Amino acid sequence: MQIKKTLVLGASPKDIRFSNKAVKSLKSYNHPVVPLGNKQGKIAGIDILQGKPNINDIHTVALYLGPPRQKEYYQYILSLNPSRIIFNPGTENPELMELVENEGIEVIKDCTLIMLNNDRY
Repeated sequence: MQIKKTLVLGASPKDIRFSNKAVKSLKSYNHPVVPLGNKQGKIAGIDILQGKPNINDIHTVALYLGPPRQKEYYQYILSLNPSRIIFNPGTENPELMELVENEGIEVIKDCTLIMLNNDRY
């Protein structure tokens, strides 16, 4: 299995949120994970980062923000130069999809949790 450092954009400290479950699941599958959200807190002992921090070697961005809230992160996502972006259910955004595809970034419309559980991550 290839290790894929993943930024979870829209991470929440609330256990019921799928972004929270994704961080925990990524960690359990031994993928380095960076939660980024707008609320302070921790997920599985990992601090949730805020703002637009400089992060190196991001392989995957897993989106957990709806399209209206994504716009402010377009340039930030591109600056991370990920290999792919996973548009989880409810985050599909044709504008961002086209933007990242034009930069050679793979677009995946799927669920991070299901991908991990089915060995498709």
